[in-house]
Amino acid sequence: MEYFNEIVSWYMANMNYFTIFLLMMIESTFVPLPSEVVIPPAVYKAMGGDMSISLIVLSGTLGALAGAMVNYFLAKSLGRMLVYRFADSRVGHFFLVNKQKVEHAEQYFIKNGKSSTFIGRLIPGVRHLISIPAGLAKMSLISFTIYTVLGAFLWNICLAVLGYLSFTQKDKLEKYYHELSVGLLVLGILFVVYLIYNGMKKKK
Repeated sequence: MEYFNEIVSWYMANMNYFTIFLLMMIESTFVPLPSEVVIPPAVYKAMGGDMSISLIVLSGTLGALAGAMVNYFLAKSLGRMLVYRFADSRVGHFFLVNKQKVEHAEQYFIKNGKSSTFIGRLIPGVRHLISIPAGLAKMSLISFTIYTVLGAFLWNICLAVLGYLSFTQKDKLEKYYHELSVGLLVLGILFVVYLIYNGMKKKK
């Protein structure tokens, strides 16, 4: 537990605008990194006066756009067949991407059109993959950029509010810090075990 606390302390100490940009860029690709562990902790830190909330939201939005661009251009250049082949590969499964998830995102894009790159940014299970069908459909880069920025900005605002509310409950969080740390540690271990199990299952 002490080691876990040191990791959390190190993470918070190294939280800055660049790391926010980098982590949110990764989160907007196919890598399973939840944005909930990026923006809220950064805003929590900002409430202490070390950072600016507006710059946190800006960094997170630009990072989300950069990650979305990676998916967009990969899908646009590789084409549908190779994208689905990757989704069915061991590497894709390791990153929790599969054919069904890509199909779901693609159907959502077909149903909602260009606006899906905005609305999809707010929907779990779709938000980090919605850029792929946009690339497959060769959506206008200008439209894609505008809708993605708007969706990412709104989502980051919601996360920033979550971080602010967490800070207002700082006393309660400190009171139950041990219990919360244990819970997060258990969730982290279960997530790693799931990735290993999922990889071994696909290998068989």
